[in-house]
Amino acid sequence: MRRDVFQAIADPTRREIINMIAHHPLNVNAVAENFEVSRTAIYKHIKMLTECGLVVITQFGRERYCEARLERLTEVSDWVEQYRRIWSERFENLENYLDELETKKKRPGKRK
Repeated sequence: MRRDVFQAIADPTRREIINMIAHHPLNVNAVAENFEVSRTAIYKHIKMLTECGLVVITQFGRERYCEARLERLTEVSDWVEQYRRIWSERFENLENYLDELETKKKRPGKRK
């Protein structure tokens, strides 16, 4: 099954893991210590992040370090950007319409 970055960020625990290792790599145990779930559960989250390409595991001696690969998040920002443009256009149209209504309201006109 192919994993994608949207699956990775769908879970709040995985988002928190990404946030933790975004600034500097942490060993797997250090990551797991920050959660009140089993280490096995955290390992499964890290595995999913690895499959999605957001995390790389590097072995240094006996320690395994998680390092974030945040460039994959551009998929998310590109996807969101298309909707940001749509909504910006809609808000601009609404603003123009409201300005037009306000102008008509101020302008003395014919009343029925």
